[in-house]
Amino acid sequence: MKNKWAAFFLCLFFGGLGIHKFYEGKILLGIVYLFTVGIFGIGWIIDLIILLFKPNPYYI
Repeated sequence: MKNKWAAFFLCLFFGGLGIHKFYEGKILLGIVYLFTVGIFGIGWIIDLIILLFKPNPYYI
């Protein structure tokens, strides 16, 4: 179980580094975000939008 707002603010401030993916336990995807700067910014924006519409708390 993960907190929506913790993941959202991690994504907002550190989305290019993939910190929100590490928080969710998606280590491999977090590493991809880290080396591609949030999949060139597009993945970061999409993740922000998706996190806004998830229930709180949400399950991975």
